[in-house]
Amino acid sequence: MGDARRRAAGPGGGGRRAGLGSRPAYSVRPAYSVRLAASPRPEPSEPVTERTVPWLRVAAAYAWRLILVGIVVYGVFIVLGSFQLIAVALFLALVITSVLRPLADLLNRFLPRPLAVAAALVGSLLVLLTLLALVGNAVAGESPRLAGEFRGGVHRIEEWLQRPPFRLSPGRLSALERQFTNYLTAHRSNLLSSAVSGLGRVVELVTGAALALFASVFFIHSGERLWAWAREELLPAGARTAWDRAGRAAWRTFAGYTRGIIIVAATNAVLVGVALLLLRVPLALPLTLLEFFAAFVPLIGSPVALAVATVVALAGRGPLTALAVLALIVVIGQLEGHVLHPVVMSWAVRLHPLVVAVSVIAGSIVAGVIGAIVAVPLISVVWAVLRALRAVPP
Repeated sequence: MGDARRRAAGPGGGGRRAGLGSRPAYSVRPAYSVRLAASPRPEPSEPVTERTVPWLRVAAAYAWRLILVGIVVYGVFIVLGSFQLIAVALFLALVITSVLRPLADLLNRFLPRPLAVAAALVGSLLVLLTLLALVGNAVAGESPRLAGEFRGGVHRIEEWLQRPPFRLSPGRLSALERQFTNYLTAHRSNLLSSAVSGLGRVVELVTGAALALFASVFFIHSGERLWAWAREELLPAGARTAWDRAGRAAWRTFAGYTRGIIIVAATNAVLVGVALLLLRVPLALPLTLLEFFAAFVPLIGSPVALAVATVVALAGRGPLTALAVLALIVVIGQLEGHVLHPVVMSWAVRLHPLVVAVSVIAGSIVAGVIGAIVAVPLISVVWAVLRALRAVPP
């Protein structure tokens, strides 16, 4: 009887209870899990940036930085254009401060600070006025002789244009002279209005120079205290350290650029003056002074000043002297681009020549001659500030 029950319960030997507590004879695995286990696991997809060529990543990184610098520079130019007179005066005051601050610090060892600042400013003004007086006397003393030389020079130019390769007829030259005279006669009112507006410009220049001199007195005397006041009053506490580092880097860059460009301009002016005196070109001293001030516009100013010297040499001394001055343009350009700028300016301004050229052209488009002068130091300062803010403090 018991054997019959055990046989009826089956091989589990325990009826329902045995079936519930026992392990099944085999496990049932879904078919899709077998297929997944058999198939290889896909590799993780490679990031898109890893598939980008390195030079493109570097170019993109520099591109957005250059775009940011361009936006900042354009905005600064727009703001400065609205307050052009004040901006130019403050820029000139910073230039004066960067040049005369070391002299004032040197005099401060022997004199009180106010007397040292006054001595530096007054002495510099006397030197500048003496130089301008020498140029004025040179032009006034040579004016009768220069008038005769220029008339003879114009006649030589006419003869030169009548020969090959130009072969201009005397009638054609006379027609050009009549057209020039008629243009002056027809536009006399416009020229007079330009002269009157030029007088207004002179008043603005005098006002700006007075403001620049007034501001430079405070910058030279107590520029650090002014910066400390601006830092403590205008900046939040958390940003003062970083912006103090950026402001000092900006001033080092600006002062280094100003002193460097003065050294470059003075070197160019001395070389040009000696060459013009040896070639006996008229107005050698005024042309030397023009070369000095034109060198403040990088890459463009010096060739323009020497082009004016070439025209003067052509009218005063003839084609051979003009060709010599033209060759001087090439020599000065090579010396400035390959010797003076790399040696004098590299420690203060680390900009590629292409960036300098684009900056000068863009500045001249936005704000004329003033923009061409301000563009390179402004971009140098902006770049120095960005580098200082990005750098990890020691």
